Amino acid sequence: MNTKIERNHLDRQAAVYLRQSTIKQVHEHRESTERQYALTERAKELGWGAERVEVIDEDLGQSGTSTQRRNGFQRLAEDIAHGRVGAIFALEVSRLARSSADWHRLLDLCGLADVVIVDEQAVYTPRDFNDRLLLGLKGTMSEAELYWMRLRLQGGKLNKARRGELFFTPPAGYEWDAATLRFRLDPDEQVQRAVRLVFERFRLDASAYGVSRYFADHGLQLPARSIKPRALRWVPPRQTLILTMLHNPIYAGTYAFGRSACRAGLVNGQLRQQVRRVPQEAWRTCLHDQHPAYISWDEFMANQKKLHDNDVKHAAPDRQGAAREGSGLLQGLLLCGRCGHRMSTSYHGRRSRATYLCRQNVGQGACWSVSAPAIDRAVSKLFLEVIQPPAIELSLAVLREVEHQASDVDRQWKLRLERARYEAQLAERRYKAIDPDYRVVARTLEREWNDKLIEVEQVEQEYQALRQREKIDLTDEDRARIVAMAKDLPAVWNAKTTTNPERKNLLRLVVREVSARQ
Repeated sequence: MNTKIERNHLDRQAAVYLRQSTIKQVHEHRESTERQYALTERAKELGWGAERVEVIDEDLGQSGTSTQRRNGFQRLAEDIAHGRVGAIFALEVSRLARSSADWHRLLDLCGLADVVIVDEQAVYTPRDFNDRLLLGLKGTMSEAELYWMRLRLQGGKLNKARRGELFFTPPAGYEWDAATLRFRLDPDEQVQRAVRLVFERFRLDASAYGVSRYFADHGLQLPARSIKPRALRWVPPRQTLILTMLHNPIYAGTYAFGRSACRAGLVNGQLRQQVRRVPQEAWRTCLHDQHPAYISWDEFMANQKKLHDNDVKHAAPDRQGAAREGSGLLQGLLLCGRCGHRMSTSYHGRRSRATYLCRQNVGQGACWSVSAPAIDRAVSKLFLEVIQPPAIELSLAVLREVEHQASDVDRQWKLRLERARYEAQLAERRYKAIDPDYRVVARTLEREWNDKLIEVEQVEQEYQALRQREKIDLTDEDRARIVAMAKDLPAVWNAKTTTNPERKNLLRLVVREVSARQ
């Protein structure tokens, strides 16, 4: 028996601790796993009975950089603190910890509880200064080894990214072509059309909320790709999803790597991984024209500026904000004639009466405020007097745009219905291909077929209801009314069907700022 192992150690348990960093290593690096399990025999050779040897293997597949999510390590530390463990068996220091802080805390705990640490070669006593010095050096080398491995792996990854050949999960609308090491357009026509419609609507609505509202009003869905298992699914329109698409340079044909950085930080006193967006000038790789694009790079940059202007969370004199539902027509456009700062819009009363307010001197009371309706009427009158587009060209352009939007919505619904019918036919083929006497499986396939048929019926009903509600098919009478209204801009401006965001966007086409003074 080793002279460092005493009777008080043998009277307690011998904990054999196993760990490998990933599940892939557990399945593929079987030799390492077997060597770690073999430490139970070493414990028996050193004097522990089989009943006193406990194997802690629940951390197989967990990283050693932290104690988080390592339930086995935490249980080991608790057993040491309560005096139940006399020795820890591990293949090497890196199995127990890859962090110097965690490693030295374990050494302190083992020193206080008089626990020896055993690997394949030797036995160490943390209470002995020389052993502790050696264990400390091994822990430092283990942590440095992890850093060197990461450095090599990250260097290879970055070198591949500089060529635009590093794979990462493609966004909805793209697939990764392993042969050319490039992104390619998703062959699914419904996915392509949905992505193109997002950018077309943003040109008109100028806000992610406006795009999501348009999709919701017309019962349209958005494609989204999960990081795991990278499957494409159809989800209800969400503003966050649309913002992610608008901020992604891949849609402009640009291969970009390093747009975000992950760092560990304290959140409410606990260690958390925090992801932050990296400024465009600090991206690791930005290669233009690498794959087919949905929009140009110039349009992408214009969209970024528009999104920046829409964000009014932080005070900035150059940000107008997105056109919102409120009745204040000059929301984001009105400047204070006294101090030059942008005036905010507030609503009060049961009728939500709009007021423009300059909050610059908040500590001393507001700078000044003015009722919105009178100013809005004056600006609207000037706008309608100045804007007199050629009647014929405008009428034809409006008619083409209405027909184009109706066609886009109709096509999206037809593709959705086509997909639902295909999935029902696929479920039918699966059901008919199974032996009808094999009822255990046949019942499940029959139920899936019935569910798909119900889904097809629901989509057809929603589609027909939309066609009636949204006037998808324009009649000659509809076209004539559209042409007549297009010639009369005041009638369109004052129509009940014209929304406040639409009026504001029209006004912003020709008005940049309005200054008001008392």
